[in-house]
Amino acid sequence: MKRVLIVGLGNMGISHALAYHKLPSAQVVGLVNRSPASLPSELSDYPVFTTFEAGMETRPDIVVVATYSDSHADYACAAMDAGAHVFVEKPLATNVADARRVVAKARETGRKLVVGYILRHHPSWQRLIKEAQDLGGPFVFRLNLNQQSSGSEWETHKALMRTTSPIVDCGVHYVDVMCQITNAEPERVHGMGVRLSDEIAQDMYNYGQFQVVFADGSVGWYEAGWGPMMSETAFFVKDIVSPNGSVSITDSDKGASSDIDGHTKVGGILVHKPGGDQLIELPSEPGHQELCDAEQAFVLQAIAEDMDLTRHMNDAVNSLAICLAADESIRSGKPVILKETEQ
Repeated sequence: MKRVLIVGLGNMGISHALAYHKLPSAQVVGLVNRSPASLPSELSDYPVFTTFEAGMETRPDIVVVATYSDSHADYACAAMDAGAHVFVEKPLATNVADARRVVAKARETGRKLVVGYILRHHPSWQRLIKEAQDLGGPFVFRLNLNQQSSGSEWETHKALMRTTSPIVDCGVHYVDVMCQITNAEPERVHGMGVRLSDEIAQDMYNYGQFQVVFADGSVGWYEAGWGPMMSETAFFVKDIVSPNGSVSITDSDKGASSDIDGHTKVGGILVHKPGGDQLIELPSEPGHQELCDAEQAFVLQAIAEDMDLTRHMNDAVNSLAICLAADESIRSGKPVILKETEQ
């Protein structure tokens, strides 16, 4: 039985806590949040702490870090130093040096480090990646996720943008997909963005896009925007092109762009080849909570089977490096050359 501490009780932290609440081989020993949190009834009997340090006194075997991004690296390293395995929400850190520090700590301590790339546990996205790899590269990646947010959703986005732009917060998921498919090092990033609201800091932007060039000749485009001004038109584009054809996610009934379940929903996969098209129907789609359940089941499996997570950790660093380079390019107005990435 693994003792689990959940740090951060926003949407993702609560989802991960609910996952462990249901897993028979785990026991939630505590929840951590700086301020009072509204908890579902299933979690109401667990002890709640207001500081990370107090929570760590429960001596957990696994720590889930689901706080704001600027605390991910420090909490993850402290948890591993205390002997715990770590699941950390994406992004792994707010800079590449800290991301590498966390990976180095996992290697030093022999602890398992799993980063919250939820699409890695989605069977439809796993199929998309396989179909693209089967076509062969080089690839053109056309990906975006825009969110029209208002009310409490906009307040959450504004809070996130105090430390992290949409390009970094959302982009790491989809750049991770690029990294898995192309299996090549990123070399150069070009970005642009704009501040579309007076409600965010002068040096922050709530819309951005970038292009990335990989060593195998593959190129990628990603776009992300948050806020009440964002359009619902073409907010979810997932299209991968190769010399031998293309693979695309077809539309499903996603709901509004702010619907979290819709961010992973796949209507089907369209495989196009010059000789004809194949539509792969995917009738059973896991919801957001089911994917969080799968993520935490994977953490337990990685520990039990002593899985080698080197590639997972390296892709986490690479995808973050690309998104941070895009952020730097947007702020500087110049392309960024990536000379040192983990592979």
